[in-house]
Amino acid sequence: MLTLNCPYCGVDAEETELHAEGEAHLKRYGPGSSDDEFEGYLFMRENPKGVHFERWRHQSGCGKFFHAARSTTTLEVFGTYSAQTLEPPQDIKDAITAKHPGWTWREFS
Repeated sequence: MLTLNCPYCGVDAEETELHAEGEAHLKRYGPGSSDDEFEGYLFMRENPKGVHFERWRHQSGCGKFFHAARSTTTLEVFGTYSAQTLEPPQDIKDAITAKHPGWTWREFS
């Protein structure tokens, strides 16, 4: 079972206490955007084999949203952090590159 640590309340929560909210770090488009930009925001998502950044909600706890970095192939969790963070903290990036040499952070668009 997947267990994630809520960075707000500090609880190690099992996936039954959480709600997956999809991909993290999406650039949001709204009024004034082109049809292509808005379509990309609504429908185009990464589905990687390997490291993935996800948005979660501690549904049965504090109710707050947070981000998690994990491997989709092994379910290994590299860390969790605030949803208001624009990119993963350096310690999480370091943990990923230690396990996956050559991996680099890319900004999502």
